[in-house]
Amino acid sequence: MTSIGVAVIGAGMAGRAHAAGYRSAGTVFGLDRPDVRLVAIADVTTSLAEDARRRYGFERAEADWRALLDAGDVDAVSVVVANQLHREMAEALLAAGKHVLCEKPLAQTVTDGEAMAAAAARTDRVAAVGFTYRWSPAVSAIRAELTAGNLGDVVHFNGHGWYDYAADPRTPWTWRYRGGPGTGVLADTGSHLLDLAEYLCGPVVSISGGAFTTVIDRRPVPAGPTIGHTRGELTGEYAAVENEDVATFTARFVSGALGTFSLSRVAHGLPNGLAFEVFGTGGSAAFDLQRPGEFRFSDPAPRATVNGHRRVLVGPAHPYVAGGLPMDAPGQGHGVADLFTYQERSFVDQIAGVKELPPCATFDEGVRGLELIEAVIASARSGGSVPVA
Repeated sequence: MTSIGVAVIGAGMAGRAHAAGYRSAGTVFGLDRPDVRLVAIADVTTSLAEDARRRYGFERAEADWRALLDAGDVDAVSVVVANQLHREMAEALLAAGKHVLCEKPLAQTVTDGEAMAAAAARTDRVAAVGFTYRWSPAVSAIRAELTAGNLGDVVHFNGHGWYDYAADPRTPWTWRYRGGPGTGVLADTGSHLLDLAEYLCGPVVSISGGAFTTVIDRRPVPAGPTIGHTRGELTGEYAAVENEDVATFTARFVSGALGTFSLSRVAHGLPNGLAFEVFGTGGSAAFDLQRPGEFRFSDPAPRATVNGHRRVLVGPAHPYVAGGLPMDAPGQGHGVADLFTYQERSFVDQIAGVKELPPCATFDEGVRGLELIEAVIASARSGGSVPVA
């Protein structure tokens, strides 16, 4: 295999992140890999597709994603559209012999996710889920410390996903505001936080105390397509918000550790407030996405007069930095866009059989995330504790 032809379905905010990731994938890590060819980007809004094609260097734009099914020059496809569309697209692409990288959450329901995982199992294609924050050098460094036992036994994971993208009542109604309880901020950003919690601390065995609230119960209808969470021309009409703005819950891990979680899409002044703390019997660690090039760490090693929670600057000693940045020296910093580059590089490496990087999350892991989301929903409905198999 000398090259891999890739396509992206969805030319909005996240679709562009995948596009940029593929464009940069060939610039990181080793050169003993197939070239990545940017073949097509598809979006029902043709102006968005054409804009992305020109910006990122795709060979063509498509108005209908189905054009990719029989495209002999397309080997792999990122599915970056509304959650309720994932199943149809992923199953059709896999049946057509394409490798698939699907954005999180994998699907709208566990049932849909299980059907997608079954479709993947019937093929020899790579079927991956975009849990992008696994590719953070700082998060991966913390995971390595936990795995090595350097923080002792985990006692408590505290995570929050606080965002302000829906804090303004003028933010227009989009697909993100459709669906029942649990399809709002919980599915949108909580899917990342739940994945990170298990990625760091092991399986969750129960969910308790789920609670949802909707702060802004109707939103203006846009007059045309929107990108991400941006405002645009409005029709003057309003549509009902069908899901939650805020979600909170607790969890119990198989180790006995406790997890506490808080999510909001109406957190004023926090554009991307994903953060967590992990406390163990012998140390602690913390990460904040607003400072992605560092993490906080404490252990008993320094003498008592200078010990405490200290800042660690990410550098080549940590995962993905050496060979993963143009300036791969300590303290140079990086952003979320780099995480998409690492994710896309891993995805095409899996297709090529190159095993230098860890593999992307599987569809089965995507189903696991949906099971956790549904347990939170069930807890919120019942007010009790819900076991997770």
